[in-house]
Amino acid sequence: MKIDENLKKILFQMQLREITERQIYINVSKITKDEKNKKILLKIAGDEEEHYKFIKTYTNMEVSPDKKKIWFYSTIAKIFGFTFAVKQMEGRETEAVRGYSYSKLSNAFPEFSKIAEDEEKHEFLLLDMLDEEKLKYIGSIVLGLNDALVEITGSVAGFTLSMANTKVIALAGMITGISATLSMAASEYIAEKAENTKDALKSSVYTGVSYLITVILLILPFLFMPGNMYIQALVVTLVIAVIIISIFNYYISVAKGFNFKQRFIQMAGVSLGVALFSFIVGLVVKNVFGINL
Repeated sequence: MKIDENLKKILFQMQLREITERQIYINVSKITKDEKNKKILLKIAGDEEEHYKFIKTYTNMEVSPDKKKIWFYSTIAKIFGFTFAVKQMEGRETEAVRGYSYSKLSNAFPEFSKIAEDEEKHEFLLLDMLDEEKLKYIGSIVLGLNDALVEITGSVAGFTLSMANTKVIALAGMITGISATLSMAASEYIAEKAENTKDALKSSVYTGVSYLITVILLILPFLFMPGNMYIQALVVTLVIAVIIISIFNYYISVAKGFNFKQRFIQMAGVSLGVALFSFIVGLVVKNVFGINL
């Protein structure tokens, strides 16, 4: 069958994608120590190679993998975990495939529609089987992150007008944050122990660390901005809170398949709502009781 230039470009793109993803899966498999995960990733890599060879029967071309993309996703896997990396990659490629490559190819070559369906079902079935420590403890991380966002944004918002000094607010926020970190970690440990969880200590560490990191990020504007710029510092803190919520929810929406928009609105609404209420309380306390620091 004669292949026109447009189809040849599509076939070339598919070949490039398949051979590139094969190498990414091989690289990512080297990161994980778990043999089950390693086998899953290598199995997917093998499938990608078979797809590459099949497309090659139509193009009669050898294609070199995209080294930049291999480096990018391999680096993402090292930083954010292999589950996030491969699901992010598959999500982007699935969008491209549905919108362009496979739909056009299936018109000229019906057998490609079967490959597209098999690849999507097979790979997402395998990806759902992936098990990673970062995702096992996502509940503990959510607990620490969400509680810190609500408590610290609420606290500094309440402190802002009553204390009216960035350094004093930072000090009060830091003391509150460190105390709450220890309290949250201890509570998580006791709760997990009560459930006879094997890794209760690790769960509490994830909760405590995520809480403390969030506290530090939210307090930073008050530490570095001039003493009289407490309102501006509060605004920056709220912006940081929204950024943290955005990044974290994007991560779990990709890794766990959750709805990003719904979770973002929920978390942002709670955090900013508590901050607004606390700010009003601080304003009332300052004016009604005449307390000034």
